[in-house]
Amino acid sequence: MKKTIACALWLFVSAVFYAAPDNPSWLRYPAISPDGKTIVFTYKGDLYRVPSSGGTATQLTTHTAHDFMPVWSHDGKSIAFASDRYGNFDVFVMPAEGGEARRVTFHSAQEYPYTFTNDDKSFLLPERRERLVQRAQDERGRGQVPTDYDL
Repeated sequence: MKKTIACALWLFVSAVFYAAPDNPSWLRYPAISPDGKTIVFTYKGDLYRVPSSGGTATQLTTHTAHDFMPVWSHDGKSIAFASDRYGNFDVFVMPAEGGEARRVTFHSAQEYPYTFTNDDKSFLLPERRERLVQRAQDERGRGQVPTDYDL
């Protein structure tokens, strides 16, 4: 009986630790490049890129924070993503090939990029935050809230 339990445990551990690198289950938020040649995705809180034809993934971000929700610019040169590097989720932009990510939002509300504008100079945020800001500005009589941020 002990040999059967030990064998079953060994098989389970082997399946978890040895098969996991070939079939990772934490791949999330895939985003395909505008030319269809590259996919960026989140794996364990960092961003990776891989050719859409398959191959080895390359890590784009290495940070203790959680980076996720990558969004490609229309020209394929930049990637926007959300990260909680400073406590709450802000939007960062980095070159599509990797490199330093630049923080582009600084609001205390959670912010996630949805898409770049057609000229790739700004990106759109969820409407929820804009409504909160709009309500606050209307109460102060300051008018309209921009729907995007300049990069």
